[in-house]
Amino acid sequence: MAELRVISSYLNLPNVVRDEASRIYNYVLQRGLVRGRSMESVIAACLYAACRSYNIPRTLDEMATASDVERKEIGRTYRFIIRKLGIKVKQSSPKDYISRFSSVLKLSPKTQNDALKVLKQAEGVELTSGRGPAGIAAAALYVAALMNDEKKTQREVADIAGITEVTIRNRYKELIEKLKLEDKIKQKESEGRKK
Repeated sequence: MAELRVISSYLNLPNVVRDEASRIYNYVLQRGLVRGRSMESVIAACLYAACRSYNIPRTLDEMATASDVERKEIGRTYRFIIRKLGIKVKQSSPKDYISRFSSVLKLSPKTQNDALKVLKQAEGVELTSGRGPAGIAAAALYVAALMNDEKKTQREVADIAGITEVTIRNRYKELIEKLKLEDKIKQKESEGRKK
């Protein structure tokens, strides 16, 4: 429980999430599902499941950083736990990440709204399915930041989202090609040069 408290305070999670995680953890203990798994990975997986059920988006990378357990191990343990306990978890959506990423990046409300519009268009052309929600959200924010002349590097945005620069570059290319946003971005860049 101490470990659980440390991780949830590090991730700045509300008490309801911590309580839900400890409830899941107790179920896991009662059913004897911890055998062969490290306590840390089980705790991180329970917290991740609680975040998902309360619709508080945290990435596996954030969980890994907070708990010192590999991302892959947390993901594996998480899938095992929700399967064994029959927990129904709503898929997280890229929209869930926009406000947190944008506040960490100190982007304007207009950029945040534009990123949501980009996501809506992306859903319309089915660009969001089968891709990591954090990656799509980060790319949409990156596109919106460019359109609003707010300079952020791919590296900065990727770091916040816990993804690689390659992922953001790929999602960015898909978004500007499929949504035909190249002109808008080029127009902003040329306006920026004239100033």
